[in-house]
Amino acid sequence: MSTPKVPPEETPEAEGSTGSAHPERPDGGMWEHPAVFLVLIALGAVMVAAFFIVRILGR
Repeated sequence: MSTPKVPPEETPEAEGSTGSAHPERPDGGMWEHPAVFLVLIALGAVMVAAFFIVRILGR
């Protein structure tokens, strides 16, 4: 007898496990794309630095 096929979105049972298969966590979410936050932080830092550079050069 062959093992039953498990849909791709589910985790198969472990051998000897008493628990049944459970759905995996969906992809996506806020913390899976940290580059967006890195760009926002870098852009803010550049804007603050530009403000002070303009003040220094504007004397």
